[in-house]
Amino acid sequence: MEFVTAQDTKVPKLGYGTWQLEGEDCLTGVRHALDLGYRHIDTAQAYGNEDLVGQAIDNSDVDRDDIFLTTKVWKDNVAPDDVIASTEGSLNKLDTGWIDLLLIHWPVEDVPVEKTLDAMMELVDQDKVRHIGVSNFTPTQLERAADHAPIVCNQVEYHPFLNQDDLLDIVDDRDMFLTAYSPLARGRVLEDETLREIADDHDKSPAQIAIRWLFQQDNVVAIPKAAGADHRRQNFDIFDFKLSPEEMERIDWLTGDDRIIDPSFAPTWED
Repeated sequence: MEFVTAQDTKVPKLGYGTWQLEGEDCLTGVRHALDLGYRHIDTAQAYGNEDLVGQAIDNSDVDRDDIFLTTKVWKDNVAPDDVIASTEGSLNKLDTGWIDLLLIHWPVEDVPVEKTLDAMMELVDQDKVRHIGVSNFTPTQLERAADHAPIVCNQVEYHPFLNQDDLLDIVDDRDMFLTAYSPLARGRVLEDETLREIADDHDKSPAQIAIRWLFQQDNVVAIPKAAGADHRRQNFDIFDFKLSPEEMERIDWLTGDDRIIDPSFAPTWED
């Protein structure tokens, strides 16, 4: 496994996302991911599966110290008291003494982000959280948060069809990393002709090419979700080849404004 290092924090560059994983699929998925070699597990209060993620980690043969565990404070819990209470709930559900990375899941206008971050830092001071960050923050929102607290990460949608250069510039300048969710664009990468051509040249799948493209970028972490064992195995099988600079550039040319995750409460992304 390779790592990204930000603010003296080492984070596995490839993680396992658990959004929309429930029941046995979640238990089996996390356990199998750890068996394969994943050491970065991503969940959230809103996913409703923290208890299952915690159970899978407890049942695995991997030491908790070797796992980088991320969860997120839901947008209804960003008031300071709710941050503390909901994170205590997350710790109990995950059955762990600490969370490696706690994120604000979505920006919320009604509560100043500084107040939320102050509460998160209280948890850091109590050794219940090791690092804090944000998710789905625009460049302007990320700068504001980073001016107030030691933000280490912004987790956002990022794949070959969505340009995130502005955010990448900020994380580079501020010694952070960007975590890419939906790195396969909900399966769209499988149909792209450029990715298919590059995949054929490496005897890989377009999904593996998309993940490898993210993997080779500085300060970027990818967290593909996979409900099936074959897809988990395939997503992890990206360490035996490397994309050339020319191939990276060909994929770069695919980037645009094709955003898939855009709920009604999302910020104005051009901000």
